[in-house]
Amino acid sequence: MTWSSYGTYLIFVVLVVLAPGPDTMVTLKNALAGGTRGGLLAIFGIAVGNFLQGTAVALGLGTLIVRSQPLFSTLRWAGVAYLCYLGFQALRGAWRGNYGMLDALRSGASGFRRWREGFLSNITNPKVLALYLSVLPQFLEPGRTTAWDALLLAYTVAVLGAVWLLVLMALVHRVRLWLERRRVRRSLDAITGTALIGFGIALAAEG
Repeated sequence: MTWSSYGTYLIFVVLVVLAPGPDTMVTLKNALAGGTRGGLLAIFGIAVGNFLQGTAVALGLGTLIVRSQPLFSTLRWAGVAYLCYLGFQALRGAWRGNYGMLDALRSGASGFRRWREGFLSNITNPKVLALYLSVLPQFLEPGRTTAWDALLLAYTVAVLGAVWLLVLMALVHRVRLWLERRRVRRSLDAITGTALIGFGIALAAEG
């Protein structure tokens, strides 16, 4: 792998990372409910999921998972169920709109719960595996690349993804007073919940 091909790969990855997806919505959901700490923990969970999936693909395990139809289907439907579950949580919050009491309860949520939401939303999304499997081989030269080259490409996605989510968190923090308005908060929860359920339905339809 040459630096020129890696530069091309970086451009592609940046475009993929900037596209809104489940990771973005889960980060926003936890940032709104748990503040900066909640958002950071969700981002950490997402990053761990990304690193694990990237490692699996780089070492050849991702291909085995995709070829095992029962395992891949189980992973896909688990992802569908979890995204819809998170989406309904957000929609329920938008419907009730009682954020004073709700935030008091959510403030007691464990850090592990917020990390878990980020991790599970990523690790149960087979589209992440599919992305790695479809893109990485295009930038690896057969017979001239090593597992380290594949790991570099895979970890680049995880790192840039985490950096973008951190930038998003910083933007949320700057406008936090505006976001805490009840009407704005309900609108954002409604949008986030609808988007998460939409991603779940899209994932289910791909079967």
